[in-house]
Amino acid sequence: CECVCMPLLCLCVCTSLVSLGLPFTVFLFLQNFSKEGETSSSRCDSLSNLIARKCKRQDIINPQSELSEIVNDPFQIRKDNVIQIKPQKIRLALRRGEYPTFKFKRAEGYPIDLYYLMDLSYSMKDDLEKVKSLGKQLLDALTSVTKSIQIGFGSFVDKTVLPFVNTNKEKMKNPCPTKSQKCQPPFDFKHVLKLTNNADTFNTEVQKQHISGNLDPPEAGLDAMMQAAVCGDIIGWRNVTRLLVYTSDDGFHFAGDGKLGAILNPNDGKCHLNSLGFYEDSHKYDYPSIAELAQKLAENNIQPIFAVTSKIMPIYQELSKMIPKSAVGELKEDSSNVVQLIKDAYNNLSSKVIMKHNNLPDGVRIEYKSKCSDGENVNDKNGTCSNVKIGEEVEFIVTITAEKCLDKTYTFEIRPLGFTDKLEIELRTECNCNCDDSFEMAEHCNKHGSIKCGICSCTNNRIGQFCECDPGQQSTQELVTACHRDNSSASCSNQGDCFCGRCTCHTSPKKKIYGQFCECDNVNCELNLGKLCGGHGTCDCGTCKCNSGFSGSACQCPQSDQRCKNNNGRICSGRGTCECNQCKCNTGYEPPHCKECPACPSPCPKYIHCVECLGFDSGPYKDNCTASCTNIKHNKTGTVKQKPCKEKSSKDCWIIFSMTELDGVSQYEVVIRKEQDCPKPPNIAAIIGGGVSGVLLIGLAILLIWKLITELYDRKEFRRFEQEKTKAKWQDGDNPLFQTATTTVINPLNN
Repeated sequence: CECVCMPLLCLCVCTSLVSLGLPFTVFLFLQNFSKEGETSSSRCDSLSNLIARKCKRQDIINPQSELSEIVNDPFQIRKDNVIQIKPQKIRLALRRGEYPTFKFKRAEGYPIDLYYLMDLSYSMKDDLEKVKSLGKQLLDALTSVTKSIQIGFGSFVDKTVLPFVNTNKEKMKNPCPTKSQKCQPPFDFKHVLKLTNNADTFNTEVQKQHISGNLDPPEAGLDAMMQAAVCGDIIGWRNVTRLLVYTSDDGFHFAGDGKLGAILNPNDGKCHLNSLGFYEDSHKYDYPSIAELAQKLAENNIQPIFAVTSKIMPIYQELSKMIPKSAVGELKEDSSNVVQLIKDAYNNLSSKVIMKHNNLPDGVRIEYKSKCSDGENVNDKNGTCSNVKIGEEVEFIVTITAEKCLDKTYTFEIRPLGFTDKLEIELRTECNCNCDDSFEMAEHCNKHGSIKCGICSCTNNRIGQFCECDPGQQSTQELVTACHRDNSSASCSNQGDCFCGRCTCHTSPKKKIYGQFCECDNVNCELNLGKLCGGHGTCDCGTCKCNSGFSGSACQCPQSDQRCKNNNGRICSGRGTCECNQCKCNTGYEPPHCKECPACPSPCPKYIHCVECLGFDSGPYKDNCTASCTNIKHNKTGTVKQKPCKEKSSKDCWIIFSMTELDGVSQYEVVIRKEQDCPKPPNIAAIIGGGVSGVLLIGLAILLIWKLITELYDRKEFRRFEQEKTKAKWQDGDNPLFQTATTTVINPLNN
């Protein structure tokens, strides 16, 4: 129980807990109950705890819930009055421990209103012919269920704007594919026949209907359902079971699709039917969303039955999941099975009972436990029972929880979806502790205050649990400020009460609270291995005081360094510190003993001059080798086995050696191979001879290459000459100066 030390406020908080119905909250109004340092909130506790503290039951306020039945008429079946739920009205003063129950009994012959809503787009032409003679069949089929039935008729196509219909003038008059066919102009929704029990009237009105047409496959079915739900007076709905049969062979438009036709206003969920039954504002409002439609159907107690063809069954099955108390059936292509489909769907819907509540006040929630006729118990947000037969009785246990006090009496309803019966509940919360111990200027309050419910309300600027404190010349603000450690802290650190400018710390069996401002306790210290101060010390005002042999902020460290010593007995190999019996190594070195540094660069290049002077008495450090290489111990040997280093000396010789890091910082032992790998001096004669020979060979090679190229070129030219020579052909010619010695003359007259 959260209370402050102002008496009236403490009382209010405790009584508000009573209103919540929490199982531990009762209130004690006995005087002199609170001990010094104990707040008035200790009066709010469980009944068992107060009795354990020797409190008498007559001093304990423990209000109970009150439930009274206002109307509880028995189940009955009459033509003018059918009762399927009892009780019908209760009054509840809520606290805890008692839950109202009510029963539902499915009545036989419950009246039915059935509104037949048909898609009249061109693809439903065959179906319309079948429906024109459907009235008597529908009434006959449902007469076996109830003697009181009414049927009505409405139709839908789509919004009369592009791109949903063809807005050409000729097509607006006759939207059929060919001019020889007769179709009525397109429309969104048309209410044709008000609910009636006359089958002939139904058939007559449906006979007058003609098919229509639109452009896109989805239809305005949701628009039509919304108008059929909210135009109750025009449709003629009675206060009985309401069925809305929806038949179509295609999908449906929903919220947002209207933007395709420049319709931006969201659906307002209101009736817009004109005197002819047409939805006249369809071009002004978008299609409704599925959630909006489901809400209006539930508000108006309408159960939809979707009779659709097989190709679009999956679409409407998903739609049915989002609309409570709805059913889906497969419609044959010519609607020949629609009567049996409606009858089966009605039996399925009426045998399922789903409870729903409305108008719940803020801070109140409801849960249901259903005891169904098959013996099954169901706990869920909505009470549900399936397969409830006619005459069977089911019971619902309702848990109503108030999370805060209500400012007045509220009324809300619980009713089964699809039925008109309801349970009306008047709810108020029990938020007052009715104490009868009020006294003015009571002795208990040092005659400086009145007492109510065992708590003093002080007068004359007196303060304190018993009005014992007189602040004198100090203001209340000064007294309150004296209980704050600093300007940013809470009064008495939220662990005590401020009386007369000093803190009186709260008492608790689980912890000790102390300090001038109640800022200290013995439990808020660091944990180790789930134990306060590691189990090796005590908590004192946020700090662990460790037992002998332990240290650390949570006494987690044994005072020993054995785990930090290496094989030589050196702590952390001289390259770290021992903290909490574990080595904290220098950068790069690894625990447990800081022996190795895998990430450190090799020391071989750094100390090659020391290796050269120690091993071979040469190099830059030759003259002061001992002084320059004090951190290096060396050992000449013939073989280097461990991680050999190979570095070049000042004489360009390769020195092979290994370095082992000793305890401490930059301390090494060096093993050096006795011999250096020095390169042999060059052979000058061979170099000169080789150079001269190379030049001669190169010149000779160049001459040979030149000779080879010219030879190949000459041979190629010679072959070409020979080929041209063989191709030459010489012609015979006459000498123009030559005259032959013989002349022949022919006489033309001589035949």
